[in-house]
Amino acid sequence: MDGQNKNQANKYSIIVPTYNERLNIGLIVYLIFKHLKDVDFEVIVVDDGSPDGTQDVVKQLQKVYGEDRILLRPRPKKLGLGTAYIHGMKHASGNFVVIMDADLSHHPKYLPRFISKQMETRADIVTGTRYVKGGGVHGWNLMRKLTSRGANVLAQTFLWPGVSDLTGSFRLYRKSVLEDIISSCVSKGYVFQMEMIVRASRKGYHIEEVPITFVDRVFGSSKLGGSEIVEYLKGLAYLLVTT
Repeated sequence: MDGQNKNQANKYSIIVPTYNERLNIGLIVYLIFKHLKDVDFEVIVVDDGSPDGTQDVVKQLQKVYGEDRILLRPRPKKLGLGTAYIHGMKHASGNFVVIMDADLSHHPKYLPRFISKQMETRADIVTGTRYVKGGGVHGWNLMRKLTSRGANVLAQTFLWPGVSDLTGSFRLYRKSVLEDIISSCVSKGYVFQMEMIVRASRKGYHIEEVPITFVDRVFGSSKLGGSEIVEYLKGLAYLLVTT
């Protein structure tokens, strides 16, 4: 009963950055509501000027679920993942913040496990991991699996962050902790996730992990390309020098 009361006292702001996610955003919102029936939460959609009508779909979702539960906080163009989280956090009313992708690679069914893990351990951060027992990846070809695994091995070797999956972007934060960490991060794009968790570890925050299965996007095309891999390597070198 104690845990249930604590859960009722907490509010979770779920920040979902989008760009051309018209085909996915309705389903991800439906699944969030399905799996968080007894939880106080809001979904903050940060859309970077999607030309495919993503914002129109979100406005329809607001009519179904309410503008107090679905917040559309758009930006004029693509400005990067890191700044999308910062933008979303400005509008977050919860004392916990969840960051997750809109493309269904992060299944909302894991959200109750994140919340339970945080409540059991009093963790500052709960992060989803593909690289422990019970976790995994579905739908990736061998090259992408090797790239992701190699990126994590490199980071583990040089940065020893104390977590198994640095490049994942499915996480729950205490809002105050996220505000503290995000203020010291300089990276953009996919390196941002790695810098966040490394700096959190260096600051001594309590981090827990939950095994997840990452599923490759259902609709649309992946936004990970060669330029992001180059940026990752640059980011790794930067963190090696500065943390």
